[in-house]
Amino acid sequence: MALHCYSPFSVLSQFRGSKGNRVIICADLLSALLLRAIGQKLQKSYRMNLRPLGVLRSSQDRGILPCGDIAALVYLWNPFTILSCVGLSTSPIENLAVIVSLYGAVTRRVPLAAFGLIMATHLSLYSAPLVFPLIFLLGYGLDAPPIKKFLQTRHGGVETGSTSDVSKQEKLTPTTQLPFSWRTVLHFVFWVLVWSSYVLVLCSLSLKQYGGLEEMFKRTYGFILRIEDLSPNIGVFWYFFAEAFEFSRNYLLIIFNLYILLTSIPSLMFRLKHRPCFLAFAYLAFTSILKSYPSVGDAALYLSLWALFVNELTDMEYSFFIFCGYIGFSLLSPVMHNFWIWRGTGNANFYFGNAMGYACFQFMFVEKSVNAMLNHDQALKKATAEMTKN
Repeated sequence: MALHCYSPFSVLSQFRGSKGNRVIICADLLSALLLRAIGQKLQKSYRMNLRPLGVLRSSQDRGILPCGDIAALVYLWNPFTILSCVGLSTSPIENLAVIVSLYGAVTRRVPLAAFGLIMATHLSLYSAPLVFPLIFLLGYGLDAPPIKKFLQTRHGGVETGSTSDVSKQEKLTPTTQLPFSWRTVLHFVFWVLVWSSYVLVLCSLSLKQYGGLEEMFKRTYGFILRIEDLSPNIGVFWYFFAEAFEFSRNYLLIIFNLYILLTSIPSLMFRLKHRPCFLAFAYLAFTSILKSYPSVGDAALYLSLWALFVNELTDMEYSFFIFCGYIGFSLLSPVMHNFWIWRGTGNANFYFGNAMGYACFQFMFVEKSVNAMLNHDQALKKATAEMTKN
């Protein structure tokens, strides 16, 4: 039985006609509206966090770009979003579930955040690591500069001052610890358990005649992890496993599936826990590169999330080069596929070379974005230190 038959929402991929288009268009429009609301929250938090540090004044507010409007436009007018809609893919539904979870965490609607996470994980296994950014969002709050380091900088700057500076030091010292709302996180865990139990019960009842939950997990999550279908796609796994020897297949499956968990999640959590929304972007971008069956809808999602941080990423390196690379490999992909599959004038290396180039540019995009964000925080720290000395 096919994989998509076990997902309740994946029945949309079987629609042909205006009904399926209307559902997908409504999902995209709702996603854009939620992205705009998330951006407005982040922009408000951006102003509130910079003004106490003395970096931003009211006269400089005009230089702040409306990140919410930009993110919504990037999502709606992105060619990848349009292709997903025209192809009647279920990616818009998956993207909506991810954005709903982020919106619920940003607005402190814990049941909504848990619902979005469970539905996103139900539709795509690779959405599960999103639980860490959501926990940081609910525990620490919205994205902000590393306040602890800023306060320590001010702490060091007032040590040699007068008695009035000492009184300022005493006021700053108690706030150098980042508060974490364990109560909200536990509330989130409770709702995750509630929604997951609800989904599992519904699936067990609806799939009782098809083998129950065991068969569902085997045909969905098991299918994704075992990489049984080696049809060419825009990812890189299909070629590796098509060329791999059978005796080494299980070893490679373990390595490839654990690579995402052991390389990206711990390091990104350590460096970006003060920016949970940006951490969510980094997770989604990284997993969309290394997932077994990627789609262009995955790129549409993380590119729109990247647009939420246009104010912080203005000094991103090689942005024009990466932009041209995205366009070039996106245009070359159908050409190479046509040469190989339809015309027979090329071979698998034509299409796989294009997929490798596309993956390399995605890696470069994520790496330069993370570096730009860390450099932005470091620049704010230096500016605050200079203003403190003056």
